[in-house]
Amino acid sequence: MPIARSRAAHAARSLPRLVPLVLIGLATFTRPASAQSVESDLPEGFEAPVLDAADYALPDLGDKLLSEAVLEDKRDRFLVKFGFAFLPADYTTFDQDADSVAQVGEQDDQYEVRSLRFMARGYFELGRKWNYVLSYEYKGFDKTTDAKWTTTDVSLSTEFEGIGRLSFGKIKEPYAYEMVGDAANLPHSERLLSPFFISRNTGVQLSNTMFDQRATWAVGWYNDWLTKGESFSGSGNDVAARVTALPVVSESGDQYLHVAASLRYYAGDANTLRFKGKPASNVSSNYVDTGNLTGDHAWNTGLEVLWAKQGWSLLGEYVTSSVSAPAAGDPDFSGYYLTAGWVLSGEHRPYDRKAGYARRVQPKGRWGAVELVARVGRVDLDDGNVRGGAMSGWWAGANWWATRRWKASVGYGNIDLDKKGVTGNTKTWLSRIQWIY
Repeated sequence: MPIARSRAAHAARSLPRLVPLVLIGLATFTRPASAQSVESDLPEGFEAPVLDAADYALPDLGDKLLSEAVLEDKRDRFLVKFGFAFLPADYTTFDQDADSVAQVGEQDDQYEVRSLRFMARGYFELGRKWNYVLSYEYKGFDKTTDAKWTTTDVSLSTEFEGIGRLSFGKIKEPYAYEMVGDAANLPHSERLLSPFFISRNTGVQLSNTMFDQRATWAVGWYNDWLTKGESFSGSGNDVAARVTALPVVSESGDQYLHVAASLRYYAGDANTLRFKGKPASNVSSNYVDTGNLTGDHAWNTGLEVLWAKQGWSLLGEYVTSSVSAPAAGDPDFSGYYLTAGWVLSGEHRPYDRKAGYARRVQPKGRWGAVELVARVGRVDLDDGNVRGGAMSGWWAGANWWATRRWKASVGYGNIDLDKKGVTGNTKTWLSRIQWIY
């Protein structure tokens, strides 16, 4: 059923306008942050397991061989470090009832080689030190896009003492834990809150840590008119901001509490807004979809919490979107999920204080680490005059972190969709193998 509009949701229309200014004011309390790691790196100060990759039961490339994938100037004027990500095997099966087929069509069981990504990152000296990230991805395997090759990240960043890190290029917007973190390293296999964010955008961002790296902030402006060949006036502007805090953290780092809030001003191209999403699947049809809405903008809000203690973790998010679309009744949309995880052998995700999220599990034993995962969630795009559907479900599965780079997972999903006056049910199985360096 549609979620009733609350006073808090309406207040979000005006309150978020103040947050970017507040964030910039926080710079007074910040300290300079060194270059933030990319998703596959470990947090600064975290000691990786002693095992070499060749010591795990599952064959892997040795650490010594991979460490040589570096170009470095002896006078420290530049550094090039190469990285790779390969998702060689995804297989998804669907079991739908008749109402589900009537709502979204029959979903085909699919095998896909998800992606192959090449990365170069490092720094160079040109008046000052510049950090860069370049990644190029082969998308020809992915049936959700017609592009064969595409750039994933193209960014430059530099540090300003007492202010923070200035980044610009094709980067992530600082909104929602699911997006800020790397999808391949999350406890659950697929993102659920995708109607409320986009993967990458072109823009400029300022970020820093504060309170002795017990908190972070980031704020940015984004507009992709140059890369899409559109007019600036017709291309929508996005503004996003995120603040994180680490109120609890043990000396060993295996117990912590992360809380965060984020905001996103979303202005669609040519005054057109759209929200759509899948049931935690890359190959399914869009289960919830508002279609094109004539509107000026939407204010998205987000809350995050992550608690971890040794091998146990609990990750939750709640997001809302208040849409300025009078013809559609100015609808309010929302979504949430709660994911619980347990690594049987006790390993934990090391928390990265500079990024404001937790990295992937680092297995300590020869046979890797097994993580059991369970999640519940809901996305509601029904409100006002919009009937985009309301999707809720639960998911359960297991991740085998076989080495520090290999991961195999399997998961089951049970999803109910309220749309077109009926409730349809879909059951899914997803199996995956991935390798990331």
